Amino acid sequence: MEPSAPRPVPLRLLLLGGLSVLAAQVGADIPMESCCADGHRMATQQRDCSEPYASESKECRMVQEQCCHSQLEELHCATGINLANEQDSCAATHKDNASLEAVFVKRCCQCCLLGKAAQAQAQSCEYNLMVGYQCGLVFRACCVKGQETTDFAPGDVADFQEPAKASKLEEEQEDPFLNDRCRGGGPCKQQCRDTGEEVVCSCFVGYQLQPDGISCEDVNECITGSHNCRLGESCINTVGSFRCQRDSSCGTGYELTENNDCKDIDECESGIHNCLPDFICQNTLGSFRCRPKLQCKSGFIQDALGSCIDINECLSINAPCPVGQTCINTEGSYTCRKNVPNCGRGYHLNEEGTRCVDVDECTPPSEPCGPGHLCVNTPGSFRCECEAGYYFDGVSRTCVDINECRRYPGRLCGHKCENTPGSYHCSCTVGFRLALDGRSCEDVNECSSSPCSQECANVYGSYQCYCRRGYQLSDVDGVTCEDIDECALPTGGHICSYRCINIPGSFQCSCPSSGYRLAPNGRNCQDIDECVTGIHNCSINETCFNIQGGFRCLAFECPENYRRSADTMHQEKTDTIRCIRSCRPNDVTCMLDPITTISHIVVSLPTFREFNRPEGECLLPQPGTGMPDPCS
Repeated sequence: MEPSAPRPVPLRLLLLGGLSVLAAQVGADIPMESCCADGHRMATQQRDCSEPYASESKECRMVQEQCCHSQLEELHCATGINLANEQDSCAATHKDNASLEAVFVKRCCQCCLLGKAAQAQAQSCEYNLMVGYQCGLVFRACCVKGQETTDFAPGDVADFQEPAKASKLEEEQEDPFLNDRCRGGGPCKQQCRDTGEEVVCSCFVGYQLQPDGISCEDVNECITGSHNCRLGESCINTVGSFRCQRDSSCGTGYELTENNDCKDIDECESGIHNCLPDFICQNTLGSFRCRPKLQCKSGFIQDALGSCIDINECLSINAPCPVGQTCINTEGSYTCRKNVPNCGRGYHLNEEGTRCVDVDECTPPSEPCGPGHLCVNTPGSFRCECEAGYYFDGVSRTCVDINECRRYPGRLCGHKCENTPGSYHCSCTVGFRLALDGRSCEDVNECSSSPCSQECANVYGSYQCYCRRGYQLSDVDGVTCEDIDECALPTGGHICSYRCINIPGSFQCSCPSSGYRLAPNGRNCQDIDECVTGIHNCSINETCFNIQGGFRCLAFECPENYRRSADTMHQEKTDTIRCIRSCRPNDVTCMLDPITTISHIVVSLPTFREFNRPEGECLLPQPGTGMPDPCS
């Protein structure tokens, strides 16, 4: 048997040995196991060992970093083993295949596939390839785990155990992990670590240990917030991991890849372009370009439609012709022609035609600057000295009027500004006149010219006509006052009690020609009491009785055996007529009558109250006269 080459000590043993020495150097105050646990926790939770460590001890920070890298490598290696067990391939699943994580995942995946292949081909699980110790451990673990899952007959198991017992001592000397309780995966579902005192189970990245300490369940990174999806991406949980899905599309000319990135679509390769048969498709980012197959000859350039267009070489940056020659473009080329003396603007050839001399633009009768402006000749040109109110226009090379109204709007005139040649003129709107300064505007008092027919009130910029009482302003011209016919107004029937007569600026009320007179208020009609005023024509034996608008003469006869007394009493409102008893001789009945005097009192009733309608007249008989009551 050939002597085997000495194997390197495992990374975990070296790290633990170094930690024990480091702990002895640091002292008992700093627990190195705690520092290493912090490193493990950083690798498990953050998947990154590049962040600064918070410990104040230099040695503790060294332990944290080494333990973090060791744990991170084990996590990446476990991901590779899980990848080999799940899909039997090591297809790259990371964006950066050159990253440390991708290297460890791929190496452990391939070593595990080699172990599974050795088990499938009934080869030995003791590796002899120079692939490194860590790859050998993965190779053996995957190979032995495959053997444990293979069904053996009872006899085969016995035959298999005999040579195993024979070489047990040799394997213990060669393999320090021969008695490792995590050999073949141990009791753990995913990762196993034998500390010597106990077996510690852990899970791959994207899983968490269940309460039984053995099984692992998927971690929903989308709920816990431990994903790294960017803004504009949605997190979708997968078994053992997650993926980021873009919320919006990539746009025209791009497609979404599995890595959630936008990739350019090669329209030329996929055949979705619309180039004509005479054009060649050329892919660009997000689009494509159609290039014509036909190539133009020298001196031509091709346009977008594939047509050849002549190039004007004379317009190129580098003049193709030498000095003293003029370039003339031709189809597909150009020619050079010797220059003929040509004077520039402001010069002309002399009489010999040998040189250019200045042209005096100011020579009369020419007036290039315009009438009234001074022209000064200069070599090859001239200049104008313009009068006030003009400026020199460099384009037309003449003196141009300055429009002061447009240049200084609202600053020259109070109201309106009108430009004039070389100056300007101010004017005012209606109702104003130009002040003495020629720029401001002052109000015109239009009332001084009596524009209104009656009254005028001046206002700023205008005037207002108004009328006296009884007149109104005309709607036609606004200055004439027209008489108001008060009698024709809707309320005219109530102005006067009898009749309304319109007069210029006012009105008058009138009453019937007889029996009435106008009241002091000038509107109502009052009854004339002819009986009181004495303008009646009743006889002395009649009594005057006043009525509305007139009077009546009433005659009263004394009864039999009575005679009228001459002492009739006349008062303002009443007349009293007395009848005295006068008996004939031997008229006993008359003499025994107790009534000796009968008085008739005439009352002018219409003078005591107003009558709303015509009423009948009646005479009240004296008591005891036996006369019927005419008012009943």
